[in-house]
Amino acid sequence: MKFTAEQIAGILEGEVIGNPNAEVHQLSKIEEGQTGSLTFLANPKYNHFIYTTKATITIVNKTFVAESKLNTTLIKVDDAYLSFTKLLEFYDSVKGLKNGIEQPVVISEGVVYGENFYLGSFSYIGTNVKIGDNVKIYPNCYIGDNVKIGDNVTLFAGAKIYSETEIGNQCKIHSGSIIGSDGFGFAPNADGSFKKIPQIGNVIIEDDVEIGSCTTIDRATMGSTIIRKGVKLDNQIQVAHNVEIGENTVIAAQTGIAGSTKIGKNGMIGGQVGIAGHLTIGNNVRIQAQSGVGRNIKDSEVLQGSPTFGYNDFSKSYVHFKNLPKIITEIEELKKQILNTKNGNNG
Repeated sequence: MKFTAEQIAGILEGEVIGNPNAEVHQLSKIEEGQTGSLTFLANPKYNHFIYTTKATITIVNKTFVAESKLNTTLIKVDDAYLSFTKLLEFYDSVKGLKNGIEQPVVISEGVVYGENFYLGSFSYIGTNVKIGDNVKIYPNCYIGDNVKIGDNVTLFAGAKIYSETEIGNQCKIHSGSIIGSDGFGFAPNADGSFKKIPQIGNVIIEDDVEIGSCTTIDRATMGSTIIRKGVKLDNQIQVAHNVEIGENTVIAAQTGIAGSTKIGKNGMIGGQVGIAGHLTIGNNVRIQAQSGVGRNIKDSEVLQGSPTFGYNDFSKSYVHFKNLPKIITEIEELKKQILNTKNGNNG
């Protein structure tokens, strides 16, 4: 799909400096620009690239003044970075304009879907599934019985949605993620073996949630595992049964959250964080990468370490930890001096 500089300027409410009919069909970094590509310049550190870029069109701030000849058409806007982001969103939405039902697929009895529905080949939809408008389900997806999916939802290739799951509006679930698999519930038997506890709850995902690739969210033993509005989950995260994650909390890759833990809203959790079960973590909490959380956390705490403690305390302690070999050497030297002094006095 091609766009002219004039069309792009119209979308961004910008001003064309150069050829309004210049056409582009792809996006690029400014240093990697090629004929037919669109790029942007927002950081002054990259100013020198604008004089050598081969990109056909470059989005720049209105304050930009060229110091020598340019070979690229400019689109001047208030904020080049935000405008390019807006253009990425537009490009992404255009790219995702798929409609219709490919073959082969399985659509079971009682399935209802809305307008502008897309279902990719080799997908399966179970009985009594309810699907809203503008939903895109890419190939090789599985949707179990009695699932509810809102409007403007995208399930990328290979996503698996188990039965009874509820997904709100404007959600994205990326490839390989599994929503609603059984929680890890087993009771020990007298002989040392384990008996499985049936997991009869579900998963509820509210509006504007994005879930990265290969993330797993387990169904509740009873009740619901709940992902609140605006939550963003990275790739390869484990969310156990009966966990609740509050609004607008973001969690980075490879984090694991054990069962029945409640996480507040507006939190930021780094990668490879381990969170024990049955905890309460407050609002506006910041947990640094590779931390281990084994206690309840109050609102607005900033934590690091395993087990975690206050970020400032951790930073101060880490300075000493790095210097432990030197500190021990100094202590040994002091001990020798004390002993020598004592021996000298005794003599």
